[in-house]
Amino acid sequence: MKFLHLISVNLRRKKLRTLLTAGSFMVALLLYGLLMTIKVALSGGVDVAGADRLVVLNRVSLIMPLPISYKEQIQRIPHVADLTFATWFGGYYQDMKNFFPNYAVDPESYPRVYSEYLLSEEELAAFRADRQGCIVSPPLAERFGFKVGDRIPLEGTIWQGTWELNARGIYEVSRGEMLTSEMWFQYDYMEERRQFFKGTVGWYVVKVDDPANAMEVATAIDTRFRNSPFETKTDTEKAFAAGFANQIGNIRLLILSIGSVVFFTLLLVTGNSVAISVRERTGELAVMKTVGFSDASILTLVMAESLVVSAVGGGIGLLLAKFFTLGGDPTGGMLPYFYLPGRSMLAGFGVALAAGAGAGIIPAVGAMRLKIVDALRRV
Repeated sequence: MKFLHLISVNLRRKKLRTLLTAGSFMVALLLYGLLMTIKVALSGGVDVAGADRLVVLNRVSLIMPLPISYKEQIQRIPHVADLTFATWFGGYYQDMKNFFPNYAVDPESYPRVYSEYLLSEEELAAFRADRQGCIVSPPLAERFGFKVGDRIPLEGTIWQGTWELNARGIYEVSRGEMLTSEMWFQYDYMEERRQFFKGTVGWYVVKVDDPANAMEVATAIDTRFRNSPFETKTDTEKAFAAGFANQIGNIRLLILSIGSVVFFTLLLVTGNSVAISVRERTGELAVMKTVGFSDASILTLVMAESLVVSAVGGGIGLLLAKFFTLGGDPTGGMLPYFYLPGRSMLAGFGVALAAGAGAGIIPAVGAMRLKIVDALRRV
């Protein structure tokens, strides 16, 4: 208890300096939290991708289609347990700024292959029975106030016109971080109305019977369609998601670079603050040693002050970042996985403590080694 009182008194000695030092940690950890949130938003699909699913694309480009006739051929390949397909639609609701991911899917197989998206039997039956039926995600329903039974008009960008859809279900998920702002509707409805690319799909998703057979199946698919007009490129869903995220650059390197600069800056700022505080209390430290405080006690006291400042400032910064992410994706659908994971918060708090310890260690060791006579001579 005596140390708690001494720490409190010393930190309140220069309130503005303490507040500014803690504020530097707060800003730094707020920045860290937002950067980690963006990292998750850009690569979140990698973490939730199924280990037993393969994505089959046109070898030329993601935007080039594949024939619907490939479905039967892929299903005959050994170790293929199930298969579905989807096509990117790219529509918007009412205004161009109201963009969100929306795509046409096979209503029978898509919910089976993506079993982590949970729908009631009634919702599934209504979706499959209605040619204009659609399924929306909880974030999308919350954003626009969609309810089951609503009529939702989508304005096409690739395939022009107004596409009237009926909300037949709002899915739930088995993992909270999988929630995205998206919509599915029936492939047959798009096929009968679109002006071009009829008889094609955007991509296939293949579910294998065992993740250990994934590479064998991927090779077999690409071999089957080699030298055809529509050659394929098959990857695991995780590899596909990682490759898509890496198209915008090396996110991990960016985070590490910015984080390193922030960490080094915190060391300088906090180290300078603690060093000044120790220098101002040289006489007091000498008196404390005279009355019986050991060198280890002096070391612990100075280190504790540095750690308290870093913990309080860093903790507040991380909480502010978390509160910001609770408001959902601020871009309206461009960053669907917009959340700050608990493990990232713990890692950030650890970084704050490490910075506090690194900044305080040199002044603390100097205070520990301080000779009583030399210290009193400075007064």
